[in-house]
Amino acid sequence: MDQPPADGDVIDSVLAALADPTSRQMLDLLSARGQATATTLACGLPISRQAVVKHLTVRDAAGLVGNVKVGREDRYAVRSEALDATARWMAAPASDWDRRLAKIKRIAEAAEPDAQ
Repeated sequence: MDQPPADGDVIDSVLAALADPTSRQMLDLLSARGQATATTLACGLPISRQAVVKHLTVRDAAGLVGNVKVGREDRYAVRSEALDATARWMAAPASDWDRRLAKIKRIAEAAEPDAQ
């Protein structure tokens, strides 16, 4: 039985997938359309249908897209779970930095002489 990937593996896959501008553009198109075939996506991208299929296969493995077979077509859609896990991971250090900066601000303001 396959084990679900650890959060770190998911985050690594998502960040690697999002590092490619074409992949980001593909995800934007899928988000806007809800669902699309590889052929439909290829019409809006500067790559061939075969290249779109390869991109989608990698994004599927990263958990960013999923597909449903409708007749002879594979229709792809964005899956949010992996993106959500990555956003949660990114929010933690951002929150830490916000707290640190707020503390620095309080210290700096307390050290300022009164301007009166």
